[in-house]
Amino acid sequence: MASIEWMIRGPELATCNCDWGCPCQFNAKPSHGDCRASVAMRIEKGHFGGVKLDGLHWVGLFAWPKAIHEGNGEAQAIVDERADPRQREALLKILSGQETEPGATVFNVFANTLTKMHEPIFAPIRFEADIDARRGHFSVPNLVETLGEPIINPVTGQPHRVRVSLPSGFEFSEAEFASSTTKSTGKVKLDWAKGHGHFTMLHLTGRGPVR
Repeated sequence: MASIEWMIRGPELATCNCDWGCPCQFNAKPSHGDCRASVAMRIEKGHFGGVKLDGLHWVGLFAWPKAIHEGNGEAQAIVDERADPRQREALLKILSGQETEPGATVFNVFANTLTKMHEPIFAPIRFEADIDARRGHFSVPNLVETLGEPIINPVTGQPHRVRVSLPSGFEFSEAEFASSTTKSTGKVKLDWAKGHGHFTMLHLTGRGPVR
């Protein structure tokens, strides 16, 4: 159970190797049998107890051999190099699902499906996201680069807008769906184009999403 009160709020870009829409959002099997994901966020406002987290970024790289709920996954956390020691500790506790009610957040749910957690990396993170435009980008030098952009209608060539609502979701309540391209060269290797992506204003506490 959570004993330290915390909160993070800010734009998130999440991508995975599944087809647009991501079957996981509908409790279906992943498009290609396995699930691989690259996620990042800018914390516009946040704290962990008395530790402020405003302005910091984080990135998470994930890989599961089958569907997420079938487990045996691995993960790599990357924390903004600007974070001081107390902020680094706080972010790693949040990202690893600690100080959270069981099943209340995506971090806690994912933590229970992982068998390998690589040592965290502290590095510069570049992050940009325009939720309404479904355009964004994040990168860590020599490690990962991810691009999110609108899904394009194959007939008209115009951006196709899709918004999904999950009233009881453990990550978000509503998100703009997009297309993604990701390439990583670290211990969690990712490589796809025209995969799923979504943009949302993430707002989480140890008790779950703020709705």
